[in-house]
Amino acid sequence: MSNTIDTALARQMVEACAIRGASIIGQSGGWSIMLKIGLTEKPLGTQRTDKPRKWRSLDACMGYVTNELRIFRLDSLDASNFSRDDVMRHARPDSAERLKHAHEAAAYDTWFRSQIEEGIKEADDPNTKWVSNEDAQKHFAAKRLALGKRLETAA
Repeated sequence: MSNTIDTALARQMVEACAIRGASIIGQSGGWSIMLKIGLTEKPLGTQRTDKPRKWRSLDACMGYVTNELRIFRLDSLDASNFSRDDVMRHARPDSAERLKHAHEAAAYDTWFRSQIEEGIKEADDPNTKWVSNEDAQKHFAAKRLALGKRLETAA
């Protein structure tokens, strides 16, 4: 049996009115959420492990309680064991790299969509001059021929 409750299950339990209360508990390195189910209390856990979830900031923890779990009343806030000194900040270069790529992809997607939109507007414009494929092929064949002659004379 699990020692923690994940967010998805906690949301279902809140909707079913099965959670009787919630508390935010301070501990070394951050804040955690305890959920009261019947006569027992269980911590809110991380997504893929059976470890209690921890927030470094009380504001972030409270935001999670209200925005994600939709719990708007807390039974208690216990800061007696809270200690910021024990926070070990582990660098996550994989996360930083992943976020960098996500931002680059989002920027490229925005640019690409604007180019498509611009192309559609241009294609729909009645003043747009269209060039047939045959004319374009002839034009670039002549350019290639001229470039080839320039290269021969330069060599």
